[in-house]
Amino acid sequence: MTPTDTASRSPGWADRLLPIDRRAVPFLLLAVIVAAAFAPAVGNGFVGYDDSGYVTRQPHVAGGLTAAGLAWSLTAVLQSNWHPLTWVSHMLDVTLFGLSPAGHHATSVLLHLANTLLLFHLLHRETRRGGPSLFVAAVFGVHPLHVESVAWVAERKDVLSTLFWLLALAAYGTYTRRPHAGRYALVLVLFAAGLASKPMVVTLPLTLLLWDVWPLGRLERVGLRRALIEKGPFVGLAALSAAVTIHAQRAGGSLADIEALPLGLRLGNAVVSYVVYAGQTLWPAGLSTFYPHPASGLSPWWVAAAVAALLVSTVWAIGQRHARPWVPVGLGWYVITLLPVVGVVQVGLQARADRYMYVPMIGLLIALAWTADEVVSRSRVATARMTTALAGLAVLALGVAAWRQVHVWHDGVTLWTHALAVTDDNFIAHDNLGVELDALGRPDEALAHYRETLRIKPGDRHGTYNYAMACFGKGERLLGQGDPEAALAMFREGLAYRPDNADARRYVEAIESALRTGTPPRSR
Repeated sequence: MTPTDTASRSPGWADRLLPIDRRAVPFLLLAVIVAAAFAPAVGNGFVGYDDSGYVTRQPHVAGGLTAAGLAWSLTAVLQSNWHPLTWVSHMLDVTLFGLSPAGHHATSVLLHLANTLLLFHLLHRETRRGGPSLFVAAVFGVHPLHVESVAWVAERKDVLSTLFWLLALAAYGTYTRRPHAGRYALVLVLFAAGLASKPMVVTLPLTLLLWDVWPLGRLERVGLRRALIEKGPFVGLAALSAAVTIHAQRAGGSLADIEALPLGLRLGNAVVSYVVYAGQTLWPAGLSTFYPHPASGLSPWWVAAAVAALLVSTVWAIGQRHARPWVPVGLGWYVITLLPVVGVVQVGLQARADRYMYVPMIGLLIALAWTADEVVSRSRVATARMTTALAGLAVLALGVAAWRQVHVWHDGVTLWTHALAVTDDNFIAHDNLGVELDALGRPDEALAHYRETLRIKPGDRHGTYNYAMACFGKGERLLGQGDPEAALAMFREGLAYRPDNADARRYVEAIESALRTGTPPRSR
């Protein structure tokens, strides 16, 4: 036996110290970096922004996982959505952890970790390229744009639906290699589960067609006609989900008024958003919980530049379809998966949202990583090593940025204070910060933010209500402190925004009467 044979059969010191299958190393590495970036989320609390509607003040969820709760989840159309599996996941958390936020956050982090590991497994299995697969999964796992999806308990639907999305994609790969009715049915079931978690999964049928092009390379074997017929049941499920979603969003008042946001403005914002999202993927700075919609209009030059960028990218991607099929597939994934939330059909008041990039970013990363991998494979060893080092530094920098962004979600005051620091005229941030300060017993600070809400957007429904209630509350405090004239002014100011408040009107009448007669008025 030669020394070489002995060395090849005997474990080295590193193997004896850490006896781990090398195939597990990428998974362990991904687990470590994701855990390091998102671990602070477990120490965060709930925030007033929808967490109460999903968990803390939602009676069907707060009771934990019960038969009655399961039945309710199937028909509930709340928070402008129908997503029974999301409700069930929150109920299960309450059963396991009660209303302690740590457990709820831990579940979201674990789901995000599962998505990261599954993404790596999926890409590596279909392409046999470890380097770009690991890079895509690592960036996905620690990108700051994903913090909103993971650190916001109310956004559980994002990480949960993506889990089913990736499982469906994995099951589809298995089906295409060994076609069978049962395997096909499994893909459909996983798609339905994704839709029952968040309707944004509706674009999966088109993504499956892209997957047929690359990395599966099926279209040349089965033909476009069969591939399209194969997607028929998926399109039917998607259409049903879209109809239910539109009904839920109309019922919840989330669909913006067409006259308030004209088609031209919505289209312009959609085109610009595609470019902004891509820019934030490369340089994730100034991230906010809410980005105000440019209701006053967008610069025509900015819209024209965005249109030009999209056209150039599209032409280039089409030109790469034979030599580099991952380019049109990746960019197509990005464009298609953003379509439901890019704002052509406006849902909510935001211009865009970080959470909307949870799935679409994968397409951009695929186009970037596989193109870079091709270039590096033709380069010298030194160039390849330098590129690997730069990729590692990029992942490290993104992880640090994500870790910092997770701390922004520590509580409601921190969250909305940060939003005000990185955006302009953010009436939603002022309004929500006012609510958080009110809850902490800081009413005067809250009132100042409510005033800013109405200055920026005078007709804001929530801001008007909150401002009026804050005025009434301050009026009662002033009256209790023996200042009836100041109290009267606050009650009158509140009634200007909420004239139907009978208690406030009685206060006004009592104070006016007391001032006329000289009798000191008293708070109730």
